[in-house]
Amino acid sequence: MTIHADCNGYYGEFGGAFVPELLQPNIIELRKTYKKKIYNDDFQEQFNNLLKYYVGRPTPLYFAKNLSKKYKTNIYLKREDLAFTGSHKINNTIGQILLAKHMEKKNIIAETGAGQHGVATAVVCAKFGMNCIIHMGEVDIKKQSSNVAKMQMLGAKIIPTLTGGKTLKDATNEAIRYWIAHPEDYYLLGSVVGPHPYPEIVMHFQSVISKEIKSQLKVLQKKEYPNHVIACVGGGSNAAGSFYHFLENKSINFIGAEAAGVGINTCRHAASISKGKVGFLHGSKSLLLQDEFGQVVEPHSISSGLDYPGIGPLHAHLHKIGKVTYLPVTDSEALQAALKITEEEGIIPALESAHALAVLDKLKFFPDETLVICLSGRGDKDMDTYEKYLNQFADNE
Repeated sequence: MTIHADCNGYYGEFGGAFVPELLQPNIIELRKTYKKKIYNDDFQEQFNNLLKYYVGRPTPLYFAKNLSKKYKTNIYLKREDLAFTGSHKINNTIGQILLAKHMEKKNIIAETGAGQHGVATAVVCAKFGMNCIIHMGEVDIKKQSSNVAKMQMLGAKIIPTLTGGKTLKDATNEAIRYWIAHPEDYYLLGSVVGPHPYPEIVMHFQSVISKEIKSQLKVLQKKEYPNHVIACVGGGSNAAGSFYHFLENKSINFIGAEAAGVGINTCRHAASISKGKVGFLHGSKSLLLQDEFGQVVEPHSISSGLDYPGIGPLHAHLHKIGKVTYLPVTDSEALQAALKITEEEGIIPALESAHALAVLDKLKFFPDETLVICLSGRGDKDMDTYEKYLNQFADNE
């Protein structure tokens, strides 16, 4: 089964490149550079060396013994939280900064929600001597202060987004507006969203996750394929990377956990697959949260990285053809799952990753099955939220 975009950037009916005329040359240049460099031996050697010696790959595939005993099945965690900068985001920024370098760009633009993509972008800009401009919602700046401090220490200029809900959607809006005004710069997009070829590029660089899982399972369990692969889904980059090298196998169950916020039957969620309709946002056609007039509505999630009103076109396609099951996970369920893995395994996950872990309480698994859950990031950035939840929990006792 192929999951690559066609020549027009579509996965089935979803995708495309809907950008202003001023940015058409940028998109064309990026497509040409990507096609030219992506399978170039020198490019691949540089990319793989950076992943190995700078990022610290491969990340471990960890057998969660205590969780496995609790749920009476075999649970493995793909430890992207142990990659440099604390999440999977660095895989993509390493790849894209090399593309930007070959395109002789000097200034890098990015958006960020939880700050993980922002930190990963600031890191590679510092390493390669490029100027870094990060757009981040005012709400997220307050929630993710530790990541903001890291970005500033790395020399990034952070531009607060004061429009709309002041979160990831609005930061992306402002990043694209800034790019239109500065078309000579490179926009380093952080997820499998946006105009073609960005979803394809991000998926390719994140596919290292499933490539490693496949080889690691062969050593650990003498087989290359798990029964289930589970990942959280906002825009969908860590899920795309976790699924990629397994999608040709018809016997694997793929599960994406999307943010249900307060509940999908309320107006405070970010469950764009469960409740979304077909529309256009940030340069591509996909499933979006919209009102009766077709206007994109403000999403909500306790997790800044999942607080987005759309889904990458690849995931919209995988949902439509029934290849992946997408389950809504509420804020409360994610928080409880985070506490559970912390108590059982001594691992504090990012709130985004906690959504994937919450799937363990939603489905029945069998003793002889193997589950791989992508632990996409660590929870350092979310300690303020965890502390508030624990204090509230203590007050209610």
